[in-house]
Amino acid sequence: MPDPAVLLLAAEQGGMLISHDEKSLPGHFGDLLAAGNECGGVLIVPQGAPIGAVIESIAMLWAASDAAEWKDRIEWLPL
Repeated sequence: MPDPAVLLLAAEQGGMLISHDEKSLPGHFGDLLAAGNECGGVLIVPQGAPIGAVIESIAMLWAASDAAEWKDRIEWLPL
């Protein structure tokens, strides 16, 4: 599924997207927002990121923040 379609699907479902695609997805995310759409947020996980640190970051975000705080934001993990 192309990046813009994945982003639209996540936006329609009100979910956050977690992806390894740190090359093209951020640009498509910017295009989505520039077109007036909203998104539950995007978390980018580089391919070589240590899985334990990524899981810990996701758990911390889930426990310490509200979904509304991530609306239209993009962040790289691990934090």
